[in-house]
Amino acid sequence: MPAQTFDAARRALKRGELAAAYYLHGPEDLLKDEVARAVLERALDPALRDFNFDQGSAASLDPEAVYALCNTPPMMADRRVILIRDVEAWKRKTKARTTLLACLDRPSPDAVVLLLQGAAEQGEDKDLAARAVSISCDPLPADRAAKWLAHRGTPIGVTFAPGAAELLVRVVGAELGPLASELEKLAAVSTGEPVTEAQAAALVGARQGETPFDWRDAVLDGDAARAATLLGPALQQAGVTGVKLITLLGTTVIGIGVVRAAYDRNARGSRLQDAAFQAQRRARVYGLLSWQDEARRWATWAPRWPAPRVRAAVRTLLEADTTLKSTALSGEWGILLDVSMRLST
Repeated sequence: MPAQTFDAARRALKRGELAAAYYLHGPEDLLKDEVARAVLERALDPALRDFNFDQGSAASLDPEAVYALCNTPPMMADRRVILIRDVEAWKRKTKARTTLLACLDRPSPDAVVLLLQGAAEQGEDKDLAARAVSISCDPLPADRAAKWLAHRGTPIGVTFAPGAAELLVRVVGAELGPLASELEKLAAVSTGEPVTEAQAAALVGARQGETPFDWRDAVLDGDAARAATLLGPALQQAGVTGVKLITLLGTTVIGIGVVRAAYDRNARGSRLQDAAFQAQRRARVYGLLSWQDEARRWATWAPRWPAPRVRAAVRTLLEADTTLKSTALSGEWGILLDVSMRLST
């Protein structure tokens, strides 16, 4: 079946279009849950949902249970919805999986099957994708994550003043799980007024100009003194670890390397910035600032980062990543300070 993006799937459901089966995969479990809720809202009358919604985990389902789930008729309704989580637990030769594939080949006209794959399993299951609408729930870019925060906050009484949601994303990152946790904290202390940038910063222990991105920018700008000053505040912020900072630097350095190749082909000005933007789109780069903001930065840094310097930086970051993963938290600061100094010069 043709694949759909998360956005396309949501639009189709709003139009009332329901498929017989959906296969949800990718790293963002919260987006999978949002699609599943949208299917339930579209497919079932809330008053009859308890009678016509069944769910289970793949590992606990035998072939008979799978067949029964997919073929039991609805009760006083037009259709049923079946949700099966952790479908990656089924190996290719599993009898329960074989039964499911047979049911998907001959779908019941009054059932909708939702198949959710865990975030840890990155690859797409080709057999499921061929029999169900395949929706990849990928991480959102930073600007979309900020909009997601605002949308998710409204039902629980949290609204944001201009710049506040964006600040949370810059500090916490665009991964939706940690952002949802911060949103719950805001809901617990909400006064009904929009959350300001200052309040958002206080929640995560951040100050303007002292985020992990500010530290990264100082390193890549070659400002070793500022990078050293920002390292402590960056590490103290909610959800920030040494490995996360190294990952931030590593992703950016690799991106700079790609843009430097365009620079070496005489791309300049807007052409160089466009090359940076297109590189992010092709690679679906997430976990950074918005693609536009990153494109401006990468195009600015690329002339100062020739290929040998990029390769040396990648080796340094790989070494630091390995060391950090076997080092106590108390040793993070020294390792990251050494990385800051080596990459800043």
